[in-house]
Amino acid sequence: MLGFYAFNNEVESCNVTVCTLPNCLCASSNPPINLKPSEIPQLVMLTFDDAVNILNFNYYTQLFDNRKNPDNCSISTMYFIQHEYTDYKYVHQLWSRGHEISLHSITHQVPNYYWQTLSVDGLKREFADQIKLIAKFAKIPTKDIQGMRLPFLQLSGDNSFKMINESGLKYDCSWSTRAYIDSGLFPYTLDYKSPQDCPIGPCPTTPIPGVWVVPMVNWRDALGYPCAMVDGCYSLPSDENKLLDLIKQNFHRHYNGTRSPFGFYMHASWFQNVINLNAYKRFLDYLQGFQNVYLVSVQKALEWMQNPKPLNKLNSQWSCTGFKPDTCVPKSCRLMKDSSERYMTICDSTCPRVYPWIGNPLGV
Repeated sequence: MLGFYAFNNEVESCNVTVCTLPNCLCASSNPPINLKPSEIPQLVMLTFDDAVNILNFNYYTQLFDNRKNPDNCSISTMYFIQHEYTDYKYVHQLWSRGHEISLHSITHQVPNYYWQTLSVDGLKREFADQIKLIAKFAKIPTKDIQGMRLPFLQLSGDNSFKMINESGLKYDCSWSTRAYIDSGLFPYTLDYKSPQDCPIGPCPTTPIPGVWVVPMVNWRDALGYPCAMVDGCYSLPSDENKLLDLIKQNFHRHYNGTRSPFGFYMHASWFQNVINLNAYKRFLDYLQGFQNVYLVSVQKALEWMQNPKPLNKLNSQWSCTGFKPDTCVPKSCRLMKDSSERYMTICDSTCPRVYPWIGNPLGV
């Protein structure tokens, strides 16, 4: 593995002869190992931020249950979980159905400046400790929790990536890009200085070997403005057919281009508008008509990036294990956070003594 480099005006650019898979990959708009776009699958990553609870869980089952990829394996989506207001029974159910659970911090607090300036140790309290919290209360193996997204997509320079490296995580999916909307940008590692633009800085300036960046390639809304989170787009059509057409336009920019992974990043509250929900469902139905489009979690997308195979050899790419047993025996706990009540449903026989929070993720 390459060591750290001190950056200066003559910083070393990524060396494709040294930086090789499976653990190092230069940033590029082109598919890895000289594959042609027509030879590779179009990976689609459906992600959701914030709490998982009764307010949104039914959307996920309604939209994703019984959907298959072209290899006849179930599709997989992913959830960047914040702690507060999360029902860990539902988190366990999503995991048992083959979806990915990832980190979105314990506190998710404002203002943005908090995240912008947070130290490596502070980020460990928010994210590394959240691994322990989710593992215990959602009954999920720690090895299955590999990635993170910073609240508000607010980067903290080198610090969050150093935290990933030091905490045994694998990737970040917080870093948006506007410069690569047309060309696309594949996931890459931070073994060298990144060429990615930095809309919500500060961005990292130090190589951090082996940590994967999963770029959030922006969409264009109905007026052409860039947006990283779909529900944060400035202008979206209020007509279902026009909204579906806009979603397809953003998808085909990837599919008809370099086929870099297409991200549909959002919050489930967007579905409270039935027009949005129906357009999203119709888009999923549309994707199911392609034999070269795979709806996968970020972990599965990175599995392909580390061992890229063309479409004619893709059936052996991912294991098709089906659903895992749901072993959660839910327990409802009434706790206090400051002077407010919090009801927390967990997959554990004993309620925590106090409400789990930063500095005390298990509530002991």
